[in-house]
Amino acid sequence: MLRAPGQIPEVTDPRFHPDGLALFVSGDVARVYRVPFTLPERVIVGENFFTRDLIYVLNRSPRYWVLALSEQPTRLFEAVRDDLEEITVNSPFPLTHTGPGGKTRLPGGVGVNRSRVRDDQARLFFRIVDKALGMYLAADPLPVVLVGVDRWQAFFREVTYHEDQIITTLTGSHDQSSAHELGRLVWPLVRASLAARRLAIFGELEAAVGAQRCASTLGEVWRCAREGRGATLVVEEGYHEPATVDERGFLRLGGQAAGAGETALDDAVDEVIEVVVARKGRVVFVDDGTLAVHSRIALILRY
Repeated sequence: MLRAPGQIPEVTDPRFHPDGLALFVSGDVARVYRVPFTLPERVIVGENFFTRDLIYVLNRSPRYWVLALSEQPTRLFEAVRDDLEEITVNSPFPLTHTGPGGKTRLPGGVGVNRSRVRDDQARLFFRIVDKALGMYLAADPLPVVLVGVDRWQAFFREVTYHEDQIITTLTGSHDQSSAHELGRLVWPLVRASLAARRLAIFGELEAAVGAQRCASTLGEVWRCAREGRGATLVVEEGYHEPATVDERGFLRLGGQAAGAGETALDDAVDEVIEVVVARKGRVVFVDDGTLAVHSRIALILRY
Protein backbone atom coordinates (compact mmCIF):
# COMPACT_ATOMS: atom_id res chain seq x y z
CA MET A 1 0.00 0.00 0.00
CA LEU A 2 2.91 2.34 0.65
CA ARG A 3 4.07 1.84 -2.93
CA ALA A 4 0.61 2.16 -4.49
CA PRO A 5 0.16 5.97 -4.21
CA GLY A 6 3.08 6.45 -6.58
CA GLN A 7 1.02 4.68 -9.24
CA ILE A 8 -1.80 7.25 -8.95
CA PRO A 9 -1.67 10.51 -10.93
CA GLU A 10 -1.03 13.51 -8.71
CA VAL A 11 -4.29 15.13 -7.62
CA THR A 12 -2.67 18.48 -8.46
CA ASP A 13 -2.02 17.31 -12.03
CA PRO A 14 -3.65 19.92 -14.35
CA ARG A 15 -5.42 17.11 -16.19
CA PHE A 16 -7.49 16.44 -13.06
CA HIS A 17 -10.00 19.18 -12.27
CA PRO A 18 -13.22 17.30 -11.53
CA ASP A 19 -15.68 18.16 -8.80
CA GLY A 20 -14.68 15.01 -6.92
CA LEU A 21 -12.13 12.21 -6.86
CA ALA A 22 -12.43 8.63 -5.64
CA LEU A 23 -9.16 6.85 -4.82
CA PHE A 24 -8.97 3.10 -4.18
CA VAL A 25 -5.69 1.75 -2.84
CA SER A 26 -4.63 -1.72 -1.68
CA GLY A 27 -1.57 -3.90 -1.95
CA ASP A 28 -2.58 -4.92 -5.47
CA VAL A 29 -4.77 -2.07 -6.72
CA ALA A 30 -4.26 1.67 -7.18
CA ARG A 31 -7.03 3.46 -9.04
CA VAL A 32 -8.34 7.02 -9.28
CA TYR A 33 -11.74 7.93 -10.74
CA ARG A 34 -13.07 11.34 -11.70
CA VAL A 35 -16.50 12.11 -10.28
CA PRO A 36 -18.55 14.87 -11.97
CA PHE A 37 -20.01 16.29 -8.74
CA THR A 38 -18.94 17.01 -5.17
CA LEU A 39 -18.65 14.02 -2.84
CA PRO A 40 -18.65 14.00 0.97
CA GLU A 41 -15.10 13.74 2.27
CA ARG A 42 -14.40 10.37 3.86
CA VAL A 43 -11.58 7.92 4.45
CA ILE A 44 -12.55 4.28 4.88
CA VAL A 45 -10.19 1.48 5.86
CA GLY A 46 -11.44 -2.07 5.58
CA GLU A 47 -11.22 -5.40 3.81
CA ASN A 48 -13.38 -4.26 0.88
CA PHE A 49 -13.52 -1.06 -1.16
CA PHE A 50 -16.42 1.28 -0.35
CA THR A 51 -17.99 1.57 -3.81
CA ARG A 52 -21.31 3.20 -2.93
CA ASP A 53 -20.29 6.65 -4.21
CA LEU A 54 -19.14 5.29 -7.58
CA ILE A 55 -22.29 3.23 -7.99
CA TYR A 56 -24.30 6.30 -7.03
CA VAL A 57 -22.49 8.25 -9.77
CA LEU A 58 -23.42 5.62 -12.35
CA ASN A 59 -27.07 5.71 -11.31
CA ARG A 60 -27.57 9.42 -10.71
CA SER A 61 -25.51 10.34 -13.76
CA PRO A 62 -25.47 7.29 -16.04
CA ARG A 63 -23.02 7.30 -18.89
CA TYR A 64 -24.42 7.55 -22.39
CA TRP A 65 -23.30 7.70 -26.00
CA VAL A 66 -23.66 10.79 -28.17
CA LEU A 67 -23.74 10.09 -31.91
CA ALA A 68 -23.24 13.30 -33.91
CA LEU A 69 -24.46 12.52 -37.42
CA SER A 70 -22.84 14.15 -40.43
CA GLU A 71 -21.31 13.20 -43.74
CA GLN A 72 -18.08 15.03 -42.89
CA PRO A 73 -17.74 13.20 -40.46
CA THR A 74 -19.98 11.32 -38.00
CA ARG A 75 -18.49 11.37 -34.49
CA LEU A 76 -19.10 9.23 -31.40
CA PHE A 77 -18.71 10.55 -27.84
CA GLU A 78 -18.83 8.85 -24.46
CA ALA A 79 -20.56 11.08 -21.91
CA VAL A 80 -21.14 11.50 -18.20
CA ARG A 81 -23.48 14.40 -17.43
CA ASP A 82 -22.19 17.29 -19.60
CA ASP A 83 -18.67 15.85 -19.86
CA LEU A 84 -18.13 14.41 -23.37
CA GLU A 85 -15.06 12.65 -24.69
CA GLU A 86 -14.76 11.82 -28.39
CA ILE A 87 -13.95 8.22 -29.32
CA THR A 88 -11.05 8.19 -31.78
CA VAL A 89 -8.36 5.75 -30.62
CA ASN A 90 -8.49 2.24 -32.15
CA SER A 91 -11.95 3.07 -33.45
CA PRO A 92 -13.75 3.26 -36.81
CA PHE A 93 -14.97 6.68 -35.66
CA PRO A 94 -14.98 9.38 -36.90
CA LEU A 95 -16.61 8.09 -40.09
CA THR A 96 -16.72 10.05 -43.35
CA HIS A 97 -19.12 9.50 -46.26
CA THR A 98 -16.70 8.83 -49.14
CA GLY A 99 -19.23 7.53 -51.68
CA PRO A 100 -21.32 9.35 -54.30
CA GLY A 101 -22.99 12.34 -52.72
CA GLY A 102 -20.31 12.48 -50.08
CA LYS A 103 -16.70 13.05 -51.09
CA THR A 104 -17.37 11.46 -54.48
CA ARG A 105 -19.40 13.22 -57.18
CA LEU A 106 -22.84 11.93 -58.02
CA PRO A 107 -23.21 10.14 -61.37
CA GLY A 108 -24.82 12.09 -64.20
CA GLY A 109 -26.36 11.32 -67.55
CA VAL A 110 -29.74 10.72 -69.06
CA GLY A 111 -32.14 8.80 -66.85
CA VAL A 112 -30.07 9.13 -63.67
CA ASN A 113 -32.11 10.29 -60.70
CA ARG A 114 -29.38 12.12 -58.79
CA SER A 115 -31.57 12.76 -55.74
CA ARG A 116 -32.43 9.09 -55.43
CA VAL A 117 -28.78 8.07 -55.79
CA ARG A 118 -27.79 10.61 -53.13
CA ASP A 119 -30.43 9.31 -50.70
CA ASP A 120 -29.55 5.65 -51.31
CA GLN A 121 -25.86 6.37 -50.71
CA ALA A 122 -26.69 8.28 -47.53
CA ARG A 123 -28.64 5.27 -46.24
CA LEU A 124 -25.71 3.02 -47.09
CA PHE A 125 -23.34 5.30 -45.18
CA PHE A 126 -25.56 5.39 -42.10
CA ARG A 127 -25.84 1.59 -42.15
CA ILE A 128 -22.05 1.59 -41.81
CA VAL A 129 -22.37 4.08 -38.95
CA ASP A 130 -25.00 1.91 -37.26
CA LYS A 131 -22.82 -1.18 -37.55
CA ALA A 132 -19.90 0.67 -35.97
CA LEU A 133 -22.16 1.96 -33.18
CA GLY A 134 -23.36 -1.59 -32.59
CA MET A 135 -19.81 -2.68 -31.73
CA TYR A 136 -19.79 -0.22 -28.82
CA LEU A 137 -23.34 -1.03 -27.71
CA ALA A 138 -22.51 -4.73 -27.61
CA ALA A 139 -19.70 -4.03 -25.16
CA ASP A 140 -21.42 -1.22 -23.25
CA PRO A 141 -25.20 -0.98 -23.91
CA LEU A 142 -25.69 2.62 -22.83
CA PRO A 143 -28.46 4.99 -23.95
CA VAL A 144 -27.80 6.92 -27.16
CA VAL A 145 -28.38 10.59 -27.96
CA LEU A 146 -28.69 11.46 -31.65
CA VAL A 147 -27.36 14.81 -32.86
CA GLY A 148 -27.77 16.14 -36.39
CA VAL A 149 -30.02 17.81 -38.92
CA ASP A 150 -33.46 16.32 -39.53
CA ARG A 151 -32.37 14.76 -42.82
CA TRP A 152 -29.49 12.74 -41.32
CA GLN A 153 -31.49 11.71 -38.28
CA ALA A 154 -34.32 10.47 -40.51
CA PHE A 155 -31.96 8.39 -42.65
CA PHE A 156 -30.21 6.93 -39.61
CA ARG A 157 -33.43 5.99 -37.82
CA GLU A 158 -34.69 4.39 -41.02
CA VAL A 159 -31.78 1.92 -41.10
CA THR A 160 -30.67 1.51 -37.47
CA TYR A 161 -31.02 -1.70 -35.48
CA HIS A 162 -30.66 0.26 -32.23
CA GLU A 163 -33.76 2.45 -32.14
CA ASP A 164 -34.61 1.26 -28.62
CA GLN A 165 -31.34 2.70 -27.29
CA ILE A 166 -32.14 6.26 -28.38
CA ILE A 167 -33.36 8.33 -25.41
CA THR A 168 -33.39 11.84 -26.89
CA THR A 169 -32.27 13.91 -29.88
CA LEU A 170 -30.66 17.28 -30.56
CA THR A 171 -31.60 18.74 -33.94
CA GLY A 172 -29.24 21.00 -35.85
CA SER A 173 -25.91 21.10 -37.63
CA HIS A 174 -23.10 20.45 -35.17
CA ASP A 175 -20.33 19.32 -37.49
CA GLN A 176 -17.92 21.83 -35.93
CA SER A 177 -19.24 21.82 -32.37
CA SER A 178 -16.69 20.90 -29.72
CA ALA A 179 -17.25 18.21 -27.10
CA HIS A 180 -17.75 20.97 -24.53
CA GLU A 181 -20.38 22.73 -26.65
CA LEU A 182 -22.24 19.49 -27.34
CA GLY A 183 -22.20 18.57 -23.66
CA ARG A 184 -23.74 21.91 -22.72
CA LEU A 185 -26.57 21.37 -25.23
CA VAL A 186 -27.18 17.66 -24.78
CA TRP A 187 -27.07 17.27 -21.00
CA PRO A 188 -30.34 19.17 -20.22
CA LEU A 189 -32.17 16.91 -22.68
CA VAL A 190 -30.67 13.77 -21.17
CA ARG A 191 -31.37 14.97 -17.63
CA ALA A 192 -35.07 15.42 -18.43
CA SER A 193 -35.27 11.97 -20.00
CA LEU A 194 -33.56 10.32 -17.03
CA ALA A 195 -35.84 12.12 -14.56
CA ALA A 196 -38.84 10.62 -16.33
CA ARG A 197 -37.24 7.18 -16.12
CA ARG A 198 -36.63 7.56 -12.36
CA LEU A 199 -40.28 8.45 -11.81
CA ALA A 200 -41.24 5.28 -13.64
CA ILE A 201 -39.48 3.13 -11.03
CA PHE A 202 -42.28 3.73 -8.53
CA GLY A 203 -44.78 2.29 -11.00
CA GLU A 204 -42.54 -0.75 -11.46
CA LEU A 205 -42.26 -1.14 -7.70
CA GLU A 206 -46.03 -0.95 -7.20
CA ALA A 207 -46.57 -3.57 -9.91
CA ALA A 208 -43.98 -5.84 -8.27
CA VAL A 209 -45.74 -5.54 -4.91
CA GLY A 210 -49.04 -6.51 -6.54
CA ALA A 211 -47.39 -9.52 -8.19
CA GLN A 212 -45.68 -10.53 -4.92
CA ARG A 213 -42.26 -10.03 -6.49
CA CYS A 214 -40.93 -7.49 -4.03
CA ALA A 215 -38.85 -7.68 -0.86
CA SER A 216 -38.83 -4.90 1.74
CA THR A 217 -36.66 -4.13 4.79
CA LEU A 218 -32.90 -4.55 4.77
CA GLY A 219 -32.93 -8.09 6.17
CA GLU A 220 -35.29 -9.47 3.52
CA VAL A 221 -33.55 -7.56 0.74
CA TRP A 222 -30.19 -8.94 1.92
CA ARG A 223 -31.46 -12.53 1.83
CA CYS A 224 -33.07 -12.27 -1.62
CA ALA A 225 -30.10 -10.43 -3.11
CA ARG A 226 -27.68 -13.13 -1.95
CA GLU A 227 -29.96 -15.75 -3.52
CA GLY A 228 -29.52 -13.97 -6.88
CA ARG A 229 -33.19 -12.97 -7.11
CA GLY A 230 -32.66 -9.22 -7.33
CA ALA A 231 -33.66 -7.59 -10.62
CA THR A 232 -33.82 -3.95 -9.44
CA LEU A 233 -32.75 -2.54 -6.09
CA VAL A 234 -34.47 0.72 -5.10
CA VAL A 235 -32.83 2.53 -2.20
CA GLU A 236 -33.04 5.97 -0.62
CA GLU A 237 -29.97 8.10 -1.31
CA GLY A 238 -29.10 8.74 2.33
CA TYR A 239 -29.74 5.26 3.70
CA HIS A 240 -26.79 3.73 5.56
CA GLU A 241 -27.04 0.92 8.09
CA PRO A 242 -24.37 -0.96 10.08
CA ALA A 243 -25.16 -4.63 10.57
CA THR A 244 -23.77 -8.01 11.54
CA VAL A 245 -23.76 -11.19 9.47
CA ASP A 246 -23.97 -14.40 11.50
CA GLU A 247 -22.39 -17.75 10.68
CA ARG A 248 -25.47 -18.78 8.65
CA GLY A 249 -25.31 -15.65 6.48
CA PHE A 250 -28.32 -13.93 8.06
CA LEU A 251 -28.25 -10.20 8.72
CA ARG A 252 -28.80 -8.57 12.09
CA LEU A 253 -28.94 -4.79 12.40
CA GLY A 254 -26.13 -3.36 14.49
CA GLY A 255 -22.48 -3.30 13.50
CA GLN A 256 -20.71 -5.09 16.38
CA ALA A 257 -19.93 -8.78 15.93
CA ALA A 258 -20.87 -10.56 19.16
CA GLY A 259 -20.10 -14.20 18.51
CA ALA A 260 -17.79 -16.61 16.73
CA GLY A 261 -18.23 -16.64 12.97
CA GLU A 262 -19.97 -13.26 12.91
CA THR A 263 -18.86 -10.40 10.64
CA ALA A 264 -19.48 -6.72 11.32
CA LEU A 265 -20.42 -4.51 8.35
CA ASP A 266 -19.93 -0.75 8.46
CA ASP A 267 -22.69 -0.32 5.88
CA ALA A 268 -24.86 -3.28 4.97
CA VAL A 269 -26.67 -1.17 2.36
CA ASP A 270 -23.43 -0.80 0.41
CA GLU A 271 -22.89 -4.56 0.64
CA VAL A 272 -26.37 -5.21 -0.79
CA ILE A 273 -25.69 -2.78 -3.63
CA GLU A 274 -22.50 -4.65 -4.54
CA VAL A 275 -24.27 -8.02 -4.43
CA VAL A 276 -27.09 -6.86 -6.73
CA VAL A 277 -24.67 -5.29 -9.23
CA ALA A 278 -22.43 -8.39 -9.22
CA ARG A 279 -25.46 -10.51 -10.14
CA LYS A 280 -26.38 -8.25 -13.10
CA GLY A 281 -29.10 -6.39 -11.27
CA ARG A 282 -29.94 -2.69 -11.53
CA VAL A 283 -29.68 -0.12 -8.73
CA VAL A 284 -31.87 2.99 -8.60
CA PHE A 285 -31.42 5.70 -5.95
CA VAL A 286 -34.46 7.75 -4.97
CA ASP A 287 -35.06 10.73 -2.67
CA ASP A 288 -35.01 10.20 1.09
CA GLY A 289 -38.47 9.63 2.53
CA THR A 290 -40.00 8.15 -0.63
CA LEU A 291 -39.63 4.50 0.48
CA ALA A 292 -40.91 4.79 4.05
CA VAL A 293 -43.45 2.01 3.53
CA HIS A 294 -40.58 -0.30 2.54
CA SER A 295 -38.28 0.80 5.40
CA ARG A 296 -36.10 2.80 2.97
CA ILE A 297 -35.10 -0.09 0.70
CA ALA A 298 -36.90 -2.47 -1.67
CA LEU A 299 -35.90 -5.16 -4.14
CA ILE A 300 -37.89 -6.02 -7.25
CA LEU A 301 -37.43 -9.77 -7.67
CA ARG A 302 -36.77 -11.82 -10.77
CA TYR A 303 -38.93 -14.64 -9.41
